[in-house]
Amino acid sequence: MISFVLILIASLFFTGIVIRVKSLTQGRKGPVLLQPIYDIWRLLRKGAVFSSTSSAIFQWAPSVYFASVLMAMCVVPLCGTQGLVSFEADFIFFAYVLSTGKFFSIIGALDTGSSFEGMGASREALFSMLAEPAFFALIGTLGLLTGYTSFADIFATFHFGSYTSYAFAGIAAFVLLMICMIENSRMPVDDPKTHLELTMIHEVMVLDNSGFDMGLIMQATNMKFAMYSALIANLFIGGLSLSWSIAAFFGIEIVCAISVGLIESFMARYRMSHNAQFILVLTSLALLMFFGVMANTGRL
Repeated sequence: MISFVLILIASLFFTGIVIRVKSLTQGRKGPVLLQPIYDIWRLLRKGAVFSSTSSAIFQWAPSVYFASVLMAMCVVPLCGTQGLVSFEADFIFFAYVLSTGKFFSIIGALDTGSSFEGMGASREALFSMLAEPAFFALIGTLGLLTGYTSFADIFATFHFGSYTSYAFAGIAAFVLLMICMIENSRMPVDDPKTHLELTMIHEVMVLDNSGFDMGLIMQATNMKFAMYSALIANLFIGGLSLSWSIAAFFGIEIVCAISVGLIESFMARYRMSHNAQFILVLTSLALLMFFGVMANTGRL
C-alpha cells in the first residue's frame, strides 16, 4: 500500500519536473511544477466528444488503459514491503496487465477509422513488442541473480557487495529508464511535442480523445513514469529503513525526472527506421547482463 501511495504522489510532480528542466535548458522559466496536474484536472471536469464512426471500444479504451496502469502499480514493492498484489512471477502479470491497457489503446485508435491513428497504433504495437524481450530478460536476470521471481523478493534480496553488483544495477537502471521512455513514446523514440502526423506515434493515437478521456490518458502517462522510476528506486534502497527508503524513493524519482528532461533537451529523435535498432540494443544490454550473472555465479 505504501508504494502505491508514493507512486501516486510522485506522479503529481514527475512531468512538471521534466518540463521545468527542459525549460531551464532552453533559457526559459517554465510553468509551475503542478501545471500538468492542473491541466489534467481541467480536462477531467469536461465531457468527451465521440465520433459517429467509432464504437464503444473507443469509449472504453482510455478507462481500461488507465485501470491497467493502476493495476500494475499495485505490484510494485518498496523497501522489502510487498505491493498490494504480490506472488511468484508477478513481474509477468505486471508486463501483461500493461500490455492489456496498451492493446485497448491501440484498438481504440483503430476504431476511429483514421488512417493516421492506425499508423500510430501500428508503430506503438511494434515498439512495445520489441521492448518486451528487454524487460523480461532484465527482470529474469535479476531473478536468476537473487533466486526469486517476485518483485518484492528480488528487490529485497538484491544488494551491493561488489563492483559487479554496481555494474548490474547501472545497466538495469538504464534499461528500465529507456523502456519507460519507449512505453511513454518519448525521446529518442518519439517527440511528444511534434505536430507532424507522419512522424507521430502516441500523440497521433489520441487525436480523437478529448475531455475526461484525455485526462485519464495523460494521468496514466504520469503514473507510468513514476512507476518505472519506482522500479529503478527499488534497485538502490534495499537495505534502508522505511523512513530513509521513502526519502531515497523521492530523491531517485527526482533524479529520473531530471534525466528524462535532459534526454529530451539534448537528444534528437531517431529516424523511424533506427528506432527498432535502438530498442534491440536494450535487449542486447539485458542479455549481456544475463551472461554476466551466469559467469558471476559460475553457471557458465
